[in-house]
Amino acid sequence: MPETPESVGSGPSAPGGPEESGKRRISAGRDLPAAIGVGVSLGGLIVAILYFAPHLWVPLVAAAVAVATWEVVKRFRAAGTNLELWPMLIGGQAIIWLSWPLGPEGVLAAFVATVLVAIVWRLLGHQSTAAPNSFTRDISTTVFVLAWIPLFASFGAMLVLPEDRGPQRVVALVLLVVCSDVGGYASGVLFGKHPMVPAISPKKSWEGFAGSMVAGAVGAVLVLKFLLDVNPVWGLLLGPVVVITATLGDLLESQVKRDLGIKDMGTLLPGHGGIMDRLDSLLPSAVVVWAALTALMGS
Repeated sequence: MPETPESVGSGPSAPGGPEESGKRRISAGRDLPAAIGVGVSLGGLIVAILYFAPHLWVPLVAAAVAVATWEVVKRFRAAGTNLELWPMLIGGQAIIWLSWPLGPEGVLAAFVATVLVAIVWRLLGHQSTAAPNSFTRDISTTVFVLAWIPLFASFGAMLVLPEDRGPQRVVALVLLVVCSDVGGYASGVLFGKHPMVPAISPKKSWEGFAGSMVAGAVGAVLVLKFLLDVNPVWGLLLGPVVVITATLGDLLESQVKRDLGIKDMGTLLPGHGGIMDRLDSLLPSAVVVWAALTALMGS
């Protein structure tokens, strides 16, 4: 039975709720050993691919996008929203793969084409004399999911394309998001007492966000200086911006899961949930990091 929003910590008695903000610290709520083990394994896989077989990075992103799309579509379908899986899967792959030879132009063309196909598929794809129910809701959700997963992920795929330090650019994205995550986790566990948005994510605190900001800024300065050979002063801007996008990405998925009445999008990754539960902070951050590094380093 799917968990209700109350069962995942949104009820008035949830730890870290407003009435307890001055009484107890906000729990991080993770299976930490499993999360660390999975995180280290994924990080090792990414580094190995980037430095020894960078041509496999786009296929890896494409595979992750396919699994994440399947997870999200399955959850929306269970909640009664009629999303068409195959147009979204195939279109999502086109968005990722066209980023390789054509760049942003190919991504945009594939995204628009996928939306058009999804609209026609939903409108005319069923053998019925009756018009489809909830058409506007279903198509709006389809466009949202296509933008949220394959469109945002395509910028992560494009980070590797420049021959000059392409793998380092991807590693920079991962490190910046990890700095935000670790800084927020540590600061939240040690000092977290004031929830940020308890109605969406009761375990996130302002103290944790402050820790993310500090760790993100320091991490960005070091990454730009030692990994990318870019003026590190820009890290004082890039780091906090990535913290904001990573936090918003996490909150966005939390709100979607509350709408759907579930705790995780999937169960594939112990300590993390599904693939989408691991990508939530990375996806919007990939857009920002791609734009920033393209401006600072060129395409």
